[in-house]
Amino acid sequence: MPAEPMTVKPSREPPAVDKVVAFMDMGTNSVRIMIVRISASHSYTILSRQKEMIRLGADEFTDNIIKDEAMDRAVLVCRNFEMMARSFKADEIVAVATSATRDARNQKHFLDRLKAEANINIHVISGKEEARLIYLGVASGLNLSGSALFIDIGGGSTELIVGNEKGYQYLDSRKLGAIRLTMLHLSEYEGPITQKRYQTLMDFVLNKSSRTLNRIRELKPDQAFGSSGTIQNMAEIACQVIHNGDPEKRKVLRLKDLKEVITLLCSLNLKERQAVPGMNPRRADIIIGGAVILEGFLTELKIPQINISNRELRDGLLLDYLNRIDHPLMDELSVRQRSVLKLGRRCAFDEEHATTVSRIALELFDSAKDAGLHKQGPWKRELLYYASQLHDIGSFLSYSNHQANSAYFIQNADLLGFNQEELAIMAATVFFHRKALPNKKHPEFKHIDERGWETVRVLSTLLRIAESLDRSHAGLVDRVMFRVQDRKTMLLEIQSSKDCHLELWGVQNHQEAFKKAFHKAFIVSQD
Repeated sequence: MPAEPMTVKPSREPPAVDKVVAFMDMGTNSVRIMIVRISASHSYTILSRQKEMIRLGADEFTDNIIKDEAMDRAVLVCRNFEMMARSFKADEIVAVATSATRDARNQKHFLDRLKAEANINIHVISGKEEARLIYLGVASGLNLSGSALFIDIGGGSTELIVGNEKGYQYLDSRKLGAIRLTMLHLSEYEGPITQKRYQTLMDFVLNKSSRTLNRIRELKPDQAFGSSGTIQNMAEIACQVIHNGDPEKRKVLRLKDLKEVITLLCSLNLKERQAVPGMNPRRADIIIGGAVILEGFLTELKIPQINISNRELRDGLLLDYLNRIDHPLMDELSVRQRSVLKLGRRCAFDEEHATTVSRIALELFDSAKDAGLHKQGPWKRELLYYASQLHDIGSFLSYSNHQANSAYFIQNADLLGFNQEELAIMAATVFFHRKALPNKKHPEFKHIDERGWETVRVLSTLLRIAESLDRSHAGLVDRVMFRVQDRKTMLLEIQSSKDCHLELWGVQNHQEAFKKAFHKAFIVSQD
């Protein structure tokens, strides 16, 4: 039986005193921030929730370029939100970006501006990671009695999740959003939308979602929850127009009421839509683009009504954060650990070898840090662990260039729990763990900044050595440690009760990489 993967310490330590953290979500339509005080006992208090529309995806989806005007709006709002977080004495800002930023060809320029002008470091997440966080946020406020479908219709994408109180069974993200559909299919229609035009849009949505809908049917969810501004606004319109403002009616949106509201909205021009009771006037131009998605999914899945939730991705970010600091109420296994292990097994990796290399890599990381070779923190240590687990997964395609295959899988397999920056560092660490030395001009890793490249140089060198120390895949090395030999030389102590001549010989091949990473040589000693 393969050994169980070793436990990785959380990337953050539990707070010893009260801590204020701001959670920010950069969407296609708006930016949202939630400021939270987390106590030493792990309870929390929400101090503020704010939202500003920025229309980041306006005119983007034809060429995947965020326009300067939209970028300016986003930077201004983020600068104000950063000042707000500072006024609450926030210790940390956890910020993620979704569909519009995820798809943008000028993503790096945008993120650089946010960092330089708003002092915010935003991490881009995949569609499936977005879906996972939405599930965490919405499900945390529910007492689920069975399986449920969760739908979140954003500006650029729609996330769909099937899950229950124990976890999710299915995550998906479709490139269907209120702004995206409006820009691509309705941008010239400020007047009424004809039934023919609406049906054409519906056919497009269903065609793009056929596999997703088939999978959801197989899972047979018995209830549905909607969590986006589009769904909330449709429920509010139905409440006002059909049910005379009955507050109970805004908690649930019936499919028959949704159809009635859509018929009304399609019969009106933009100015008339803005005046409809319950309508958010700033959504009037994109509301039909979002409504067609919701109607299509509910109709095809034969779901008669959807429950309205005011929880969202920000709430998921909070729960994910608490999970990472060992929140005692969270009994979920590490999402990162599970997704990495799942990918490794899908690629039929040598699990015992991966576990051994991961153990050795962390021993090298810790002793190298104690010896003053690097200053990388626990977050980077964790990335080394996961990169070590996956360093050989590309072998199932071809061994000769498996480091490149492994790097490709890491960046494109939608690993949950990671943002794009973390995946890029892991992929580059794996790519450069054999043959070529780290090269920041490599086109596959052009988004990694200078600080990230420093991390890659350290982690890839340690992974090279760790891999060589299990070269025979026999687990011969019991323990390794770096010690200072003199000002220019490190001693690599290797403890083994068996003959590991092959491993000792292989380690010597990494002197050049070691000197480039740490500006020192090393010698090997075996006990």
